[in-house]
Amino acid sequence: YSSAVQKFSQTLQSFQFDFIGDTLTDDEINIAESFKEFAELLHEVELERSMMVQNASDLLIKPLENFRKEQIGFTKERKKKFEKDGEKFYSMLDRHLHLSSKKKESQLQEADLQVDKERHNFFESSLEYVYQIQEVQESKKFSIVEPVLAFLHSLFTYNNLTVELTQDFLPYKQQLQLSLQNTRNHFSSTREELEDLKKRMKEAPLTCKLPGQPTIEGYLYTQEKWALGISWVKYYCQYEKEAKTLRMTPTDQKPGAKQGTLDLTLKSCVRRKTDSIDKRFCFDIETNERSGTITLQALSEANRRLWMEAMDGKEPIYHSPITKQEEMELNEVGFKFVRKCINAVETKGITTEGVYRTVGSNIQVQKLLNAFFDPKCPGDVDLQSGDWDIKTITSSLKFYLRNLSEPVMTYKLHKELVLAAKSENLDYRLGAIHALVYKLPDKNREMLELLIQHLVNVCEHSRENLMSPSNMGVIFGPTLMRAQEDTVAAMMNIKFQNIVVEILIEHFGKIYSGPPEDTSAPPVPPPRVAARRHKPITISKRPLRERPVFFGASVEENADRLSQTPNGGVEAPRPLLRSRVPA
Repeated sequence: YSSAVQKFSQTLQSFQFDFIGDTLTDDEINIAESFKEFAELLHEVELERSMMVQNASDLLIKPLENFRKEQIGFTKERKKKFEKDGEKFYSMLDRHLHLSSKKKESQLQEADLQVDKERHNFFESSLEYVYQIQEVQESKKFSIVEPVLAFLHSLFTYNNLTVELTQDFLPYKQQLQLSLQNTRNHFSSTREELEDLKKRMKEAPLTCKLPGQPTIEGYLYTQEKWALGISWVKYYCQYEKEAKTLRMTPTDQKPGAKQGTLDLTLKSCVRRKTDSIDKRFCFDIETNERSGTITLQALSEANRRLWMEAMDGKEPIYHSPITKQEEMELNEVGFKFVRKCINAVETKGITTEGVYRTVGSNIQVQKLLNAFFDPKCPGDVDLQSGDWDIKTITSSLKFYLRNLSEPVMTYKLHKELVLAAKSENLDYRLGAIHALVYKLPDKNREMLELLIQHLVNVCEHSRENLMSPSNMGVIFGPTLMRAQEDTVAAMMNIKFQNIVVEILIEHFGKIYSGPPEDTSAPPVPPPRVAARRHKPITISKRPLRERPVFFGASVEENADRLSQTPNGGVEAPRPLLRSRVPA
């Protein structure tokens, strides 16, 4: 058993976590360094209890095996389903594209329905597979560390020789548990946003271009004429609207073939009439590099519309109306609503356990919002009456803030705020956010101050309501900040949005005491001998208490611990090593 623990210690020392994103939060840094702390700790521990073998099995090995079987095994199943559905969809699509347009309309419609059904299944399988990979990577942060943490705690509990080592370990354990809980909260918040994003993507699976990006890309079939007839070749095409450049890469590149990627400049795009060709979903383009027209076949009618829209096709393009929830504005009625909600919460619900975390009824929330924002008598609602409970009021406030046409902290400053939260330098992190707050429009800054002051008041009652600044950051990060484009990359920055709100709550007095001296740019941190940065939490190493002579080191050994530096000074004594108990 002792040999196994030593090997385990070496494994922990060399283990590296994979993190998604370009920057780690402070809590993730603690988690990333935790295994090294565990490794150093295990190196000092004398393992002599046979019962710990059973504890190791119950607390460590089985949870890790369950994680591997349930999470990673489930991901492999998703992969198999994705590959199977992909093969099925593309084989059906190839058969479908060879259908003659001369067939009966009913047969064509039935074929279209089958392809749409398979496309939906394949799209859903790919979404589920990608989402499952992301969930495994994110949940690994705490699902792997926690069993090890439980195993270590059990080890010290049952080993009477490590009492003092356990006393050193407990503060670190509490801090690491807090980091794990914060990371778990960030994960839960991000997962909810990703679920919403996945749902929206399922509702509109044919979108081929990102919002705000002029490029459209995807598969097209090209008609190519040969001496012995006509063939259709599959290409992966990328079109840049501003430069009018079309890049076509053949997907079935045969060995020895001379044909490679084509870079063309678009001159015109015209929809191909159905009765003029024996294929569906076709359109013609003219380019500077090739004489004559090039006939392309899209994957569906909707896909053809997207390509023609991007290429400024000559035929008119019709869009189906998009139903969108009416957006709320940051106006006088909105300020009145927020003030009334805050007053109601601070009057009758500030000590309620889980305030703002507990969700109210959707029906009641909509009823309250419809009544308050009624154009005939806006704001004519008494939130102090018994008609509205605290859950409904807090959920309505969050709903209003989330559905503003632009978030309170604006799209313009979103990227800068996230970058500030990612900084390793704690002084710069606070100073940059301080400066950016005063770049907000006046009404946005006024609303933010009103809300943060309220959250500070709520957190002052954390003993009763169990809501800390970190918890409030998880709830109000996605509420006060959001990226302009819904992408998975933007979702991965939600944890840094939460950190911004947490900093605003913890440093409210400093930030709102007045603007920094220069708000044109985030302040440069003052010069230091060493910049004040976040350091990973460590297990304290303090000298042991006095023991009988046979437990401690000799006087000569202790004297050797004081070594001279190259400059002639004396280093501080190194922590005493725990000595082995004589047999």
